[in-house]
Amino acid sequence: MAVIVNKKNNNDELSRRINADLRTKMTEGVGVIDGETPDLVDESEYVKDFKKTSKFGWVWVVLIILAVLSLISIAFF
Repeated sequence: MAVIVNKKNNNDELSRRINADLRTKMTEGVGVIDGETPDLVDESEYVKDFKKTSKFGWVWVVLIILAVLSLISIAFF
């Protein structure tokens, strides 16, 4: 047994109203600034005690690359 569904665009005005209503309910209570909704990642419980990378984080990347290059040079030369 199957159900055939035909979608017609008769309810465009109703769909627009529902979307507008849901959009206003979604942004209600959330600080919307210039039409952009915040992602609230920094306020989550998971990242509460995390620290941001300092301005010298690139030093670790350079050290790791140098370590890999030295291991390759030791293994093949």
